[in-house]
Amino acid sequence: MPPADTGASTVIRVGASSSTSRPPAPRDPGDGPGATGLHPGGPGYRRMSFALFAAGVATFALLYSTQALLPAISADLGVTPDAASWTVSGATLGLAAAVLPLSALSERFGRRTMMTASLAVAALVSLLVPFAPDLGWLVALRAVQGVALAGVPASAMAFLAEEVRPKALVGAIGLFVAGNSIGGMSGRIVTGWVAQAWGWRAALAAIAAVAVLCAVVFRLLVPRARRFRPAPTGPRALARTLGGHLSDPLLCRLYAIGALFMTVFGAVYTVIGYRLVGEPFGLPQGIVGSVFVVYLVGTVSSAAAGRLVGRLGRRGALYGAVGTTTAGLLVSLADSVAAVLAGLVLITAGFFAGHAVASSSVSRTATTGRAQASALYQTAYYVGSSAGGTAGALAYHTAGWPGTVALGLAAMAAAAGITVYATRRALAERRCRAAHPACAGL
Repeated sequence: MPPADTGASTVIRVGASSSTSRPPAPRDPGDGPGATGLHPGGPGYRRMSFALFAAGVATFALLYSTQALLPAISADLGVTPDAASWTVSGATLGLAAAVLPLSALSERFGRRTMMTASLAVAALVSLLVPFAPDLGWLVALRAVQGVALAGVPASAMAFLAEEVRPKALVGAIGLFVAGNSIGGMSGRIVTGWVAQAWGWRAALAAIAAVAVLCAVVFRLLVPRARRFRPAPTGPRALARTLGGHLSDPLLCRLYAIGALFMTVFGAVYTVIGYRLVGEPFGLPQGIVGSVFVVYLVGTVSSAAAGRLVGRLGRRGALYGAVGTTTAGLLVSLADSVAAVLAGLVLITAGFFAGHAVASSSVSRTATTGRAQASALYQTAYYVGSSAGGTAGALAYHTAGWPGTVALGLAAMAAAAGITVYATRRALAERRCRAAHPACAGL
């Protein structure tokens, strides 16, 4: 789920891709009297904001709808935690696989059309999910949901960049990200309480109803795109752009860091329900679902990441994020509800700060094909989520909570190693340039 400052830095650059040949959009004279984009107080802005908010709620409520229900799914279907975790990993893997192709299709058919179709298909599939007869069908339907949902993050940022005035972008992105955050949190909380009363299938039906409502609200409110210009995206041009990004060492390091942070986050939040319903805690399903309110800590930490970068630099902020996440993992080892909650707060704060720094750095680093560079980051991010969810559940099944923590610590050690390597390269290049002004590109 992209944080607000991250989305803002990405959206300003969306569409500056070398892989497309889009005719120029009508010139926007900026934010002066002749500006043509949507803006607060202007016609269509409020409708657009509520439409994107509804899209964000639906996307993340559906994407993680089974995460709080994993203990109940395991008990009802008689499967292990690592097997049940595929109901989450299947959705995030489907999204990761589809972000790039749907991003390309939105260049041809339009952002509004892509988001409408994605939400409609995902909502329709959500009506089938509660009736899945076994785990195989449940995972398959969740994977289809993930593929469908990929059209929303692939198109929403570009839609806002094209339709909203530059000075109004931060506010517009803020509402979309708020929808992401509220959808991710409320989906987990609602399913937890509904499952406690009527079972996990009823919980998924409740989320389906929310998704259908959000899809209808989006379609009724989203304004017609006025500045979009279709542009065919050729496979060869797209492949050249992606190849250029994947051959850039700095971008690859940022993709790896994003994936590693999400590995920790996916592992912890996939497994935490099992730990809290088991001994020595024995908490009811509704209370376990409510624990996900900690997710709101991410809104604060992602906003603070910008100030942290201003003080410490990007690498300094990453060290801080790694240290905070690591501390949270260690604190969570104590057999105390207070310690577990404190650990979750630290893990969540560290994750969102690290994600904000890494994802915003991607859009700053890429000089061409920024939309595709951002899509590659999202791919790595959700692959990390899938890997973390499955590997974290397997570690928990094998070695309990300490096994999941060990996985998280290994991921943070790798992220720290990548950051140390980048720091040493930067210092060496700085020394080289001081000694030889023509020296560059170590």
